[in-house]
Amino acid sequence: MRAVDLIVKKRQGRAFSEDEISFLIRGYVAGDIPDYQMSSLAMAVFFKGMSAEETGYLTRAMIDSGATIDLGGVQGPLVDKHSTGGVGDKVSLVLAPLAAACGCTVPMMSGRALGHTGGTLDKLESIPGYRTDLSVERFTDLLKRTGFAMTGQSERIVPADRKLYALRDVTGTVESIPLITASIMSKKFAEGAQSLVFDVKCGSGAFMKTLEDARELALSLVRTGNSLGRRVRAVISDMDQPLGLMIGNFLEVREVVEMLRGGGPKDLLDLTLRLTAHMLILAGIQPDLQSAEAECRGKLQDGSAWKKFLENVELQGGDVRAVQEQDGGPRAPLIEPVEAAEAGIVHRIDAYQIGIAAGLLGASRERKEDEVLPDVGIELKKVQGDSVQAGETLCLLHGREPERIDRARSIVQGAYSTGGQESKAGGRVLEEIRDDDLAKD
Repeated sequence: MRAVDLIVKKRQGRAFSEDEISFLIRGYVAGDIPDYQMSSLAMAVFFKGMSAEETGYLTRAMIDSGATIDLGGVQGPLVDKHSTGGVGDKVSLVLAPLAAACGCTVPMMSGRALGHTGGTLDKLESIPGYRTDLSVERFTDLLKRTGFAMTGQSERIVPADRKLYALRDVTGTVESIPLITASIMSKKFAEGAQSLVFDVKCGSGAFMKTLEDARELALSLVRTGNSLGRRVRAVISDMDQPLGLMIGNFLEVREVVEMLRGGGPKDLLDLTLRLTAHMLILAGIQPDLQSAEAECRGKLQDGSAWKKFLENVELQGGDVRAVQEQDGGPRAPLIEPVEAAEAGIVHRIDAYQIGIAAGLLGASRERKEDEVLPDVGIELKKVQGDSVQAGETLCLLHGREPERIDRARSIVQGAYSTGGQESKAGGRVLEEIRDDDLAKD
C-alpha cells in the first residue's frame, strides 16, 4: 500500500476502505507519510468528499492515533455538548452544571479563544485561581464528585488531529466537512463521552455562514456518530447576532451567574435549555423535550445548578467569592459608551464585527500565543427590536487602553444596523437533527 496510490484513488472520487484510512493516519503520525503527501490528500478530500462510512473510519483511526481517557470507573450517563463557536457563547458554563444537577455526567474538554470567537477555557480562567490544566486522574475525580469537570485538551489525545489541523490551516482545506467532522468527533469520543449534542452555529459570527452549510455539517456529525455506534444529536442555532448581552471573559461569567440564579437574557436561556434537554434525552433521564426542559427549569429555579457550579469553581481552584459577590472578580479600568448616531429601531447587530471589536479590546486572540485579558469586552444595552434615540447608549466598551477602545468603537458603530420599521428577534434554534429520525430515513 502506497500513499501516492491512495491520493490518486481519492482524486478519482473513489471510496477508501477502513484499512486504507488506518494506513494513512498511522503513517502520517509516525512520520512515514510527509506533509506534502497529506496536503495533497486533504485537497483531494476537500474536492471529492467522503461518505459517512469513510468519515467514520477516519474518526476511528484518529481516535486510535493516541491515548484515550478511560472513564469506565465513572458512573454515567456520560454526555457532552460541543459548540462550533460563536460570539457571546457562554452556554457551556451554564449547561454543564445544569446537566449534572439533572443526573448527567459531563466530561467537558474545551478550547480557547481564537480570532473573533471566545473560548470556554479563557472564560473559566477569568475566575481568579480557576485551573483547567487537569490531569486525567483529577478530571476523573471531579466527575465522580460533582458530575462535571472542565478541562483543556491533552497533548496525548488524538495527535493525528493536531498534525492534520495545522496542515489544513495552511493549505486551504479547513472547510472540508468530512475533515471537520473527524476532527471534532475524534476528540470528543477520545475524551470519554458516550453520547453527544452538537450546537452547530450559523451566521456571520459562525464558522458556517449559511444554513445550508450548517445543515451539511450537522448531518455529517450525526451520521458519523451513528456509524460509530454512538448517540448524537445536532441543533443548528443562529449566530448572526451575539448570544446574550455580554461578550468578554469575566463579563460572560457574570451573565452565567445571573442565569444560574434564575435570570439572564431570554435567547441565552432558551438555547441552553434546549441543548441541555437533548442531553437528558440521550442520557435516558427524560423521554421528550417538553419534560426535559421542565426539569432543567426546575433545577435552575431551585438553585441546584448554581450549587453545582459553585462546587466546581471551588474544586478547580477558583475564588468562589469572585462569582458570589456582586462586585467580585476582575473589572476593566475604563468603561466607555457607544452612542447611537440617530433614532430608530435596532434591526441587526453583526456578530462577526462585535467579535472583532471584543478581540481588539483583548477578549480573544489572533495567534495562539497572544494574551487574553479577563476583564475587557462589550456589554450590549440595545439589541434587535429595541428602539433607540440619537445619543442613547447602544453598548458599553470595557477596556484598558483608550486607543483600543477608540478602534473598537468605530467597529461596533458599524456593527449596529438601525431603521424606521419594527424588527423582531427570531428564535435561536433554527433546526434540530436527531439520530433516531435519520435512522427512519
